[in-house]
Amino acid sequence: MATRTRTASKRSASASSKASGAAATKPKGRKRRDDALSGDRDELIGYYRDMLLIRRFEEKAGQLYGMGLIGGFCHLYIGQEAVVVGMQAAIREGDTVITGYRDHGHMLATGMDPKGVMAELTGRRGGYSKGKGGSMHMFSREKNFFGGHGIVGAQVPIGAGLAFAHKYNGTDNVSLTYYGDGAANQGQVAETMNMAALWSLPIVFIIENNRYGMGTSVARAAAGEGLHKRGAGYGIPGEAVDGMDVLAVRKAGDAAVEHARTKGPIILEMETYRYRGHSMSDPAKYRSRDEVNKMRAERDPIDHYRERLLEAGVVDEAALKEIDGNIKQIVSEAEEFARNSPEPDPSELYTDVLAEA
Repeated sequence: MATRTRTASKRSASASSKASGAAATKPKGRKRRDDALSGDRDELIGYYRDMLLIRRFEEKAGQLYGMGLIGGFCHLYIGQEAVVVGMQAAIREGDTVITGYRDHGHMLATGMDPKGVMAELTGRRGGYSKGKGGSMHMFSREKNFFGGHGIVGAQVPIGAGLAFAHKYNGTDNVSLTYYGDGAANQGQVAETMNMAALWSLPIVFIIENNRYGMGTSVARAAAGEGLHKRGAGYGIPGEAVDGMDVLAVRKAGDAAVEHARTKGPIILEMETYRYRGHSMSDPAKYRSRDEVNKMRAERDPIDHYRERLLEAGVVDEAALKEIDGNIKQIVSEAEEFARNSPEPDPSELYTDVLAEA
């Protein structure tokens, strides 16, 4: 695999070299066979590293929010890391990514610099949107990441627009368009599916079903047998995927992306779970602590993948410990950069408002 947007390998040369070097020594002895772990060893270890980076980054963002250094809205991705990491492994250079407001994980998975992301969260000049976009509104044309959108479901028709551009320009690229179970009930999503089917657009609709739309269980808000079947009336196939298993996501993502490139739109419903509230201001009293703890203990995407890597002999404890330390350093450096980056000048209020066509 040449890249891990196979883009994640580009994120930090020092981080990758240290982590890969640590994993170079394969543990000895008989190990449990795991056919899903038969791929490239560095790539398999990279999934762990990428998920852990998102987890540690989001934990730090939660701390900074509690300290008052991040203002406004802040929606954490903790628990859902396997979805974006697995899907990112299925695409290639030139493919585009767009999502809603729970977007920090997507930014990091596409290879955006953690320093720039954290600086944007804290409203600093060194952020991707110069400190003016905050948590929900930052972009990177370089990484083909088109946001970060605060309006529920608004990114879905834009994602179709990106897919239309790919087809119109004959680039053979696809659009990964993420949205949540709450957004799945938006009328503009149904309209977008109709257009995508009519024009056979190269788009993968990715529903991150984390079981709760804000504070309402999906069982109380969405009729039907499954969100992945919402496109059936338009002739769009769909599949439910274990969104807590990065390898299951990668496998489904490979097939879905190939379908989108050659045949048109497809839906993947990622069955996942968020550990924190809808946003940092949400006490999440609509579910029990036991429910969350049970999910963490039985289905955590990082802990369980870590155990699989160890049991299959892909990596050893010493290598994973070094990776963990390296990730903590990256997050600490991102925090330091954000704290030291100056706030935007008031004149920035009048910039980036109008683009000359």
